[in-house]
Amino acid sequence: MRESAEEEYVEYVAARVPALRRLAYVLTGDGHRADDLVQQTITTLYLKWHRARAADNLDAYVRTMLVRGYVDEKRLAWSRVRLFRQMPEPDPVQDTGAEDREVLRKALKRVPRQQRAVLVLRFFYDLPVEEVAGILGCSAGTVKSHTSRGLAALRRLLPSRIEVPS
Repeated sequence: MRESAEEEYVEYVAARVPALRRLAYVLTGDGHRADDLVQQTITTLYLKWHRARAADNLDAYVRTMLVRGYVDEKRLAWSRVRLFRQMPEPDPVQDTGAEDREVLRKALKRVPRQQRAVLVLRFFYDLPVEEVAGILGCSAGTVKSHTSRGLAALRRLLPSRIEVPS
């Protein structure tokens, strides 16, 4: 990579890492996994920088890379490595007087991966159905069904005092 292109890359990444980490954290619900996902994304971005910097909307391009990396993570061989014979049961969602945001995070972690990605992109990033479909590489109908199923799952998991969009 040329020195000028490398400087552009470093400048872009330095400015965007906080936003990428926020998105990764909302998707994964875990700071360490979020850091890994961001690192994976910016490494891939470095390798594809010559193509990426020509994109009409570089932020959308990189956000798509991160979300697809998150969704595809389950297909990678390392994701099947288990440290335990059986996975521990997830913590039940309880109203312990914590902020609603923490309760929502715990519930969101229990929603299937693809539905979680759709919910985060639709409601946290306020993206339209067509853009979410483009990011995830699926149809608008798939995004709508994942939205519906994801919201239904959240309604079942959340206490009634927390409002879930309709």
